[in-house]
Amino acid sequence: MSEPCDGPGLGPRAGEGQGRGQRDVPRFVLGCDDDEQGMCQLEAGMRNEMYREEEMEDDEDESPPERQIVVGICAMMKKSKSKPMTQILERLCKFDYINVVIFPEEVILEEPVEKWPLCDCLISFHSKGFPLDKAVEYAKLRNPLLINDLNMQYFIQDRREVYRILREEGIDLPRYAVLNRDPDNPEECNLVEGEDHVEVNGEVFPKPFVEKPVCAEDHNVYIYYPTSAGGGSQRLFRKIGSRSSVYSPESSVRKTGSYIYEEFMPTDGTDVKVYTVGPDYAHAEARKSPALDGKVERDSEGKEIRYPVMLTSMEKLVARKVCLAFKQTVCGFDLLRANGHSFVCDVNGFSFVKNSMKYYDDCAKVLGNMVMRELAPQFHIPWSIPMEAEDIPIVPTTSGTMMELRCVIAIIRHGDRTPKQKMKMEVRHPLFFELFEKYGGYKSGKLKLKKPKQLQEVLDIARLLLVELGQHNDCEIEEKKSKLEQLKTVLEMYGHFSGINRKVQLTYLRNGQPKASSEEEDSKKDGPSLLLVLKWGGELTPAGRVQAEELGRAFRCMYPGGQGDYAGFPGCGLLRLHSTYRHDLKIYASDEGRVQMTAAAFAKGLLALEGELTPILVQMVKSANMNGLLDSDSDSLTDCQQKVKARLHEIMQKDQEFTEDDYQKLAPTSSPSLVNSMKVIQNPVNTCDKVYALIQSLTSQIRKRLEDPKSADLQLYHSETLELMLQRWSKLERDFRMKNGRYDISKIPDIYDCIKYDSQHNASVGLEDTLELFRLSRALADIVIPQEYGISKAEKLDIAQAYCVPLMKKIQLDLQRTHEDEAVNKLHPLYSRGVMSPGRHVRTRLYFTSESHVHSLLSIFRYGGLLDEKKDWQWKQAMDYLSAVTELNYMTQIVIMLYEDNDKEPSSEERFHVELHFSPGVKGCEDEENVPLGFGFRPASSENQDKKPNQGSLEDLSQDQPDQALLISEPINIQRRSPMIRNRKTGSMEVLSETSPTQSSKGCTSHRLFPSCSRQSPEIKPASGLGFEGCSMVPSIFPLETLHNSLSLKQVDEFLNTVCESSSEAHAKTMKVLSSLFDSQSQTSLYSPQQPLSSSGSETSLRPPSQPLWHGSVPSSAVSSAGPSSPVTESSGLNFSFSE
Repeated sequence: MSEPCDGPGLGPRAGEGQGRGQRDVPRFVLGCDDDEQGMCQLEAGMRNEMYREEEMEDDEDESPPERQIVVGICAMMKKSKSKPMTQILERLCKFDYINVVIFPEEVILEEPVEKWPLCDCLISFHSKGFPLDKAVEYAKLRNPLLINDLNMQYFIQDRREVYRILREEGIDLPRYAVLNRDPDNPEECNLVEGEDHVEVNGEVFPKPFVEKPVCAEDHNVYIYYPTSAGGGSQRLFRKIGSRSSVYSPESSVRKTGSYIYEEFMPTDGTDVKVYTVGPDYAHAEARKSPALDGKVERDSEGKEIRYPVMLTSMEKLVARKVCLAFKQTVCGFDLLRANGHSFVCDVNGFSFVKNSMKYYDDCAKVLGNMVMRELAPQFHIPWSIPMEAEDIPIVPTTSGTMMELRCVIAIIRHGDRTPKQKMKMEVRHPLFFELFEKYGGYKSGKLKLKKPKQLQEVLDIARLLLVELGQHNDCEIEEKKSKLEQLKTVLEMYGHFSGINRKVQLTYLRNGQPKASSEEEDSKKDGPSLLLVLKWGGELTPAGRVQAEELGRAFRCMYPGGQGDYAGFPGCGLLRLHSTYRHDLKIYASDEGRVQMTAAAFAKGLLALEGELTPILVQMVKSANMNGLLDSDSDSLTDCQQKVKARLHEIMQKDQEFTEDDYQKLAPTSSPSLVNSMKVIQNPVNTCDKVYALIQSLTSQIRKRLEDPKSADLQLYHSETLELMLQRWSKLERDFRMKNGRYDISKIPDIYDCIKYDSQHNASVGLEDTLELFRLSRALADIVIPQEYGISKAEKLDIAQAYCVPLMKKIQLDLQRTHEDEAVNKLHPLYSRGVMSPGRHVRTRLYFTSESHVHSLLSIFRYGGLLDEKKDWQWKQAMDYLSAVTELNYMTQIVIMLYEDNDKEPSSEERFHVELHFSPGVKGCEDEENVPLGFGFRPASSENQDKKPNQGSLEDLSQDQPDQALLISEPINIQRRSPMIRNRKTGSMEVLSETSPTQSSKGCTSHRLFPSCSRQSPEIKPASGLGFEGCSMVPSIFPLETLHNSLSLKQVDEFLNTVCESSSEAHAKTMKVLSSLFDSQSQTSLYSPQQPLSSSGSETSLRPPSQPLWHGSVPSSAVSSAGPSSPVTESSGLNFSFSE
């Protein structure tokens, strides 16, 4: 086939083949051989028409026509005609100089390779029935550019070879041994089978272990279970319909054939599939592990459900290594994430992602650019890699210059939650002491129990003691019966334990609890006791999930880019950075369930993920517990805090109107928000009396409701019942007014919390006077809550440092490490031809935490001496704005953005530029008018404002899910369809969306807590087409306000240094973290009690600092399968606070 068919204007070797009649077909054709020259003429004519315009230009120039590059597809028809292949080839044909030729299957199977079509670049891969030998022969004969190497495909068919290559590349594998049943070498086959293990050539594999046939085409992989778990085996196979595996009672291994035996990896029930397109691009998704139950999860269209996944930088390195080691540009492989590590367990060679338009676009783009880069020069095609504008995160900064965004750090409070509740009781029963000892409580004198098994043990003790109490009254059990009953009720509450919504803390008291009053002394016993604190409630509500997801979606818009292909998709600049590895994202959350769920929902919105929150949580959110990074041990208050609380109580318990002196004592910073609240209160004891009376009225109203048969089974928000609501309020009623008639001021935040929740979510119950209770308790809370974090500036700073130093140090590291090019960036040298700044990453660090950390961090910025407000007008304005903010509500954000100005000298102070932004979170239920106005987000960048009217300001959430007492089963998808009108800004606050008429009238705004008739009246349906009755009650979130926009990195760095050093406790705390790091090594792994912490896990956490920096990203995958609470996670997690 040396003579090409030359139709006019066609270069030699262009793909010949049978014409595919339709005119609108994409430009790829089927190849042919010599016998069909006639057809080729016809085909050439047809193709000729397709390029008429090009030829016209050529004719005018009289220059020879430009030569097309032909890409040949040589694979079995089932593969070459598959949907993903068709989608990608259609896109590939959009490159002006590329033509695609598909080799017909009969030609591949029956014709000699000399008669195969010609091509310049060959995409060829093995699948069942494919003659790989012939393809190798063809490649020798024609020497095309190979996208996937052919000889390596022999190795991919043998699991032993795959494992050998992976091992040579230094890629982590599960521990394995090969059993070769080869009659010629019987010595290689040593198999000893025990009841709960096998021994293969001297290597022992306890069950559970995996048995894989050595031939990669054989998908019959078996997993054998230990007798303790019920024995038997799970048999995996190629998916058939909705099944991918089946359980079998057979416990003994197969006796014929050669196998690889390997340890079973305790993942979280998902397998990660990675698809590379060249060494610098990988798409990853997780699917349910076939070993789980063998049922394939399918969506409404019948496709297997897959979750998008983010690869850690170590995993990206693995993807690169696999792609290069096997010489397969397009290559799929499987990752298992277990014990904070990633292991490769299978390499599949050529494979495409199914049903992902974005992947089809990216894949065609990468392949087309690759072909053009290699072949354009030799064909003299004028071509250069297109500059992709959106690849470089360049933005006009607020000072008007063009700078590159390098780092975004955000500290975010969790979303809307159910009221937190707790109960304390002193216990002395030996069973409690045994439990305390069993879980190592004596080491620190404290114990937290959250795991289902542990909570079950507490419940068992409570039940036992109640039974004993019932039998005889005078027995040694001192535990108060009502408290035991409550303990039992709460632990039994949801019918199952999920550690996220309840925890029990036990604290050792050497001499029992301090006596409260003299008459109690006689009745009390001496000797040690345990203080049992039961905490429940405080779960993220559906409204909170929506808030977090919406905020994540809005947050994308702070990232530049997103022109071009993705333009219709807001904030896709971020998604684009993300999939090309140039977004280095880590999300940390404290170990509280509501905080972790907020983080997962936010990640879902930020990265446009699909599906449930659990897999997102497990894969994406790191638990930063133990090191105080985001958790605060609220029970161990600092001395300073104890003193502040005492002073606060003293002032708030005076039965007289606030005097000038009180204003001085209580509000030395004279912030308007405090002064206003004090004016509302006037006499604190009077106000508390009113609040107490209102609570009494509320509980009696609820009791009446309970007696009324009509409303007895009323469903409240988030499946609460009237009984539970009554319990909440009557407990507050009991606790708020103490025996001596004084008020317990520390209960004020709880009262405000409960009324805020009920006003927002349970308005339908129609209780009276709730608005007044809301107003008064809010005024009290606006004093008590912020002032618990210190009254004078010095105290505020002192308390803030006790909470925040680990986090401040981490922020400092985040900012510093951005401009020291670390090894993460080096992952990416190959894009350098097409991108102005090749190894650049935008680093994003998101820290989700609770109120205490947000208050503390803000105090540090306000009072730590970052800037002098006398000299800096912008800072003065920012300080005035902050002191007028009354409450740091749910979803409060503090955002730090770092930019680099590439025109400035690298050593110059002006090269790095820091901006500080803040939002007080969710809008409250009333007083929208009284909210202080900030100055907008990034106000100085006028050119920015023209292009994007409110770039980065947050979406108006008024449209989301209406919180009515009836629970909407799927609240999360609602807001997608709401037309949001949010381009006009007043000052910097968003105008509420006009689609919600209830909010447009002033009269309703302040009272929209309890829209008296909105549930019944059809007129008030929102016009957004959601069709829910009543006004939407998820309040919107305040947009970000810029506090300062021209700080230099040096200023911020020096400030963080000063703040961290001035805290002496910080040093002690730091040392404590380091020491606990080593203690935690002694804990055993969660998966199997007998197996100590996996060696690989502990090596990373005990790593000496001298190793290269990029090892630092090993713990980044430290979310092990057990989720946040597993010790493995903690030990590696400890590492974060210093080396990350």
